[in-house]
Amino acid sequence: MKFGGTSMAGSERIRRVANIVRRQQAAGHEVAVVVSAMAGETDRLVNFCREANPLYDPAEYDVVVASGEQVTSGLLAMTLQALGCKARSWLGWQLPVHTDDSHAKARIEGIDSGALLASMAAGEIAVIPGFQGLSPHGRVTTLGRGGSDTSAVAVAAAIGADRCDIYTDVDGVYTTDPRIVAKARKLKHVTYEEMLELASVGSKVLQTRSVSLAMKEGVRVQVLSSFIDDDAPAADTIPGTMIVSDEELARIQEGLDMERQLITGIAADKNEAKIILTRVPDRPGAVATIFGPLAAANINVDMI
Repeated sequence: MKFGGTSMAGSERIRRVANIVRRQQAAGHEVAVVVSAMAGETDRLVNFCREANPLYDPAEYDVVVASGEQVTSGLLAMTLQALGCKARSWLGWQLPVHTDDSHAKARIEGIDSGALLASMAAGEIAVIPGFQGLSPHGRVTTLGRGGSDTSAVAVAAAIGADRCDIYTDVDGVYTTDPRIVAKARKLKHVTYEEMLELASVGSKVLQTRSVSLAMKEGVRVQVLSSFIDDDAPAADTIPGTMIVSDEELARIQEGLDMERQLITGIAADKNEAKIILTRVPDRPGAVATIFGPLAAANINVDMI
């Protein structure tokens, strides 16, 4: 299970999360939980780093910004204990989550899951801070923005989880942004490739790296809302969106393909600008004279 910053924003919401986790364990599951920092906390910590030294050391930056997830993991473990659950937090260096040494943008190389599996088998709920790991030199690393989704998928792969439930402030993946199009429809299933395309062109439901890792490791991912009633059932019976392989979707939809929609979804990005250039000369090097200054100004050209 993974809960994002909005879900962890404050004691009341952490209690709501703890109740969701408790219901999963009560349904007979062994549970590992990955958490993000409280909403806005990472930005606050980044600003502290910039105030301390505009040319900060990336290794020390990681030490600072990783503390946001450390706080929420401890708070959730304590809240679960108050509900009568056996729970403990595991920091990235305690498992450990092995990464390369690219501070502030590290990539996960592997997770030692032995101690974690033993703890879960003994009935403990494992609470793990996302976004962080341990470099080959024993330093704390962070995975970059949105890294907690990647952490959750990596943990699910390492422990052989049945699925990875990612709880957000929306209750699934929609055909388009329901805040823009009121009649957007929630999808029951979507393939890794389709979700990767949606994420890469503007969908904010999941981080692109997490989808790529799920596809590589074959981890089934379910997107759910954490803003559900306290007496709601376990996630097995809550209709979210399941992200699966092409083969699994084909089995699910066998016999139902006659009028299957050709387009899965449409992503919206309000940070795009459409620029039309006319009378571009048809000669070698003309395009380079356009894109050269754009590259120098760090302006990304998304589509031509």
